Amino acid sequence: MYDVIVIGAGAVGCSIARELSRYQLRLCVLDKNEDVCEGTSKANSAIVHAGFDALPGSKKARFNVLGSQMMEELSHQLDFAYRRNGALVLCFDEADRPKLQELYDRGVTNGVEGLRILEKEALHAMEPAVTQEAVAALYAPTSGIVCPFGMTIAMAENACENGAEFRLNTEVQSLRRAGDHFVVTTAAGDLETRAVINAAGVYGDILHNQICEKQVHIVPRKGEYCLLDRKDGHLVDHTVFQLPGKLGKGILVTPTVHGNLLMGPTAADQDAREGTNTTAAGLAESISKARCSVPDLPLRDVITSFAGLRAHLVDGEDDFVMQQSAPGYFEAIGIESPGLTAAPAIGVYMAQLAAESLHLSKKENFKAQRKGIVNPQELSFPERQELVRQNPAYGNIICRCEQISEGEILDAIHRPLGARSLDGVKRRVRAGSGRCQGGFCGPRVMELLSRELKEPMTDLTKSGGASRLVVGLTKEEL
Repeated sequence: MYDVIVIGAGAVGCSIARELSRYQLRLCVLDKNEDVCEGTSKANSAIVHAGFDALPGSKKARFNVLGSQMMEELSHQLDFAYRRNGALVLCFDEADRPKLQELYDRGVTNGVEGLRILEKEALHAMEPAVTQEAVAALYAPTSGIVCPFGMTIAMAENACENGAEFRLNTEVQSLRRAGDHFVVTTAAGDLETRAVINAAGVYGDILHNQICEKQVHIVPRKGEYCLLDRKDGHLVDHTVFQLPGKLGKGILVTPTVHGNLLMGPTAADQDAREGTNTTAAGLAESISKARCSVPDLPLRDVITSFAGLRAHLVDGEDDFVMQQSAPGYFEAIGIESPGLTAAPAIGVYMAQLAAESLHLSKKENFKAQRKGIVNPQELSFPERQELVRQNPAYGNIICRCEQISEGEILDAIHRPLGARSLDGVKRRVRAGSGRCQGGFCGPRVMELLSRELKEPMTDLTKSGGASRLVVGLTKEEL
């Protein structure tokens, strides 16, 4: 019997798990995928929004600002990449100045610090690559960029170190009440728990509708992106938005914490909850609209494209749902943008709700710090020499594009909740994230996974499930 089962191991679910691991309880996190951060959390804009867009008084506004305020300290505690680079919202027409002023006023009401409206000359002095068509911009210095993989994995590892149990590759098939507790039926069997927290992303409504009388419906909203090479990450320093429309914040152009340049997303509602395929039309829209903000985008340097899904709650009030919806049943659903930013604050709020309901007591030995994987490139030359002397694997470069060593990959595999697939390694240390997208290092990473996990090549996958990388040969032939 668990005290709490959290369903969903994305940014929100792992944040909730980390905060709950501060308490004395038996805690389990379930996810249908082979790794944490496999759903909405792995494919988004990686922006820590300042909080000027959400309607004042909404949960989106409140938890956006709280999450943004928490992010820097959290990045130091858990050792993940974050940078406060600031954001600009472009206005292309004098007639739209009232909309820009409305964003400013909304941000001030929400408690966003440092907002100001820049005129054309100041805007282009700050960002020379931005189009000359922009007549003004809203400047938000507290906006930032983050590694969503790094943040989610860091919270999961810290929760695990503090006693949380993670059951991955464990799809929840049904949820039902049985007297004073719940039975969670999974593909691996039934689990029992005093309380459930639903953080299941685009599947959140399915669980809700099994427990709650009032039915809800989530529509997956797809956004398509293009990612440019690291040599283009300097083109803009700030995150460059356009005035938002009814489907969201529009197409952005932003540097990433790893030095790439990202543009997107589109916004298209669909029925498929796993439909993360890109389309020619979607990518063309992303490119054409991004060029409205930054005309000279070097499109020959696009190294990959991808799509992600946001959980849009169509029959709500266009706001997050974060509450105890039934005795012992808690949920954080409809968590679309700015959900990544809000996740740390949502974790605190939801954990407190559950802890108060279950009368949980705080631990005295909670470990708040977590150290990430050593990056030799961030060390001084003498420190790097000493690291290689102690462990020669750090001197063996496996991924040439990103200069990732064997030592880093081995650490990624053997950490708590370590990598079990090619993408699992990629999300932790960026092997395969460079210009060749794993064309050179992929086979070598597979060799390391096979050796360290003691699994044959035929069992290895790109991202779990049926995404096997080697087919058509028997183990004997290999």
